Amino acid sequence: MRVGVDRGRSWGAAAAVVPALVAAAHVVPAGTWLSGPRRAWLPALAGVGRRDHVALTFDDGPDPRSTPALLAALDELSVRATFFVMGEQVLRHRWLSHDIVRRGHELAVHGWTHNRPWRPAPAREARQLARAAHAVAEVSGAPPTWYRPPYGILTGDRLLAARRTRLRPVLWTAWGRDWKAQATAESVATTVLADLRGGGTVVLHDTDRHAAPGCWRAALGALPGLVGACRAVGLTIGPLGEHGVGSRHLPTTPEPAPADDARVR
Repeated sequence: MRVGVDRGRSWGAAAAVVPALVAAAHVVPAGTWLSGPRRAWLPALAGVGRRDHVALTFDDGPDPRSTPALLAALDELSVRATFFVMGEQVLRHRWLSHDIVRRGHELAVHGWTHNRPWRPAPAREARQLARAAHAVAEVSGAPPTWYRPPYGILTGDRLLAARRTRLRPVLWTAWGRDWKAQATAESVATTVLADLRGGGTVVLHDTDRHAAPGCWRAALGALPGLVGACRAVGLTIGPLGEHGVGSRHLPTTPEPAPADDARVR
């Protein structure tokens, strides 16, 4: 009887451990949301690239109320960018998705919907991410390369789904906090430039669908100043596809040019 009791207790303990391990596998990778450790330990995930280049990215679109204004501003500045789009929005606004590509920008995957991954759901994440990647490939004419999860929360489920879909997760090194109601063009530019260096990746938003109403105008107004500040120190600006993320040929020491590792001022 004693053996049976001990064995039952062992099975009970093991059964209690399994959910904890599943939860840890789901949550621990989300720690990459912390920008400091991400840049130091996972530079490719942070979007660190060529020291003479800055990658400009936009999340959450496309949105016919706001994305066209951002596209017009980028045209005027002669800048191309990467748009991390929502799969459901791509299919809902095909003409706008095509227009982004037609203007020379890069489409990347932001997910199917802008949800928060509170609980493990590996099958759902894999299914929805594959669906979003297919939508992006359909309108751009080529399989997407990049994946940035909503809110930058890269859980174990999402990491596994990205690998299965052959997408490269990438977050950012600088953001503008342009989703806030109190955001202004000046605050967005100041916040971005405080953390921006050569080789950095900037994240802004081309819609207010998941943020304060009208906040996209702050990002729009900040663009000329951001682009001007980068160009003033010799940095080029473009999409992630030209950024050299994870390249083995990136210099390991600062270069003696304006594209050094100093912050953009």
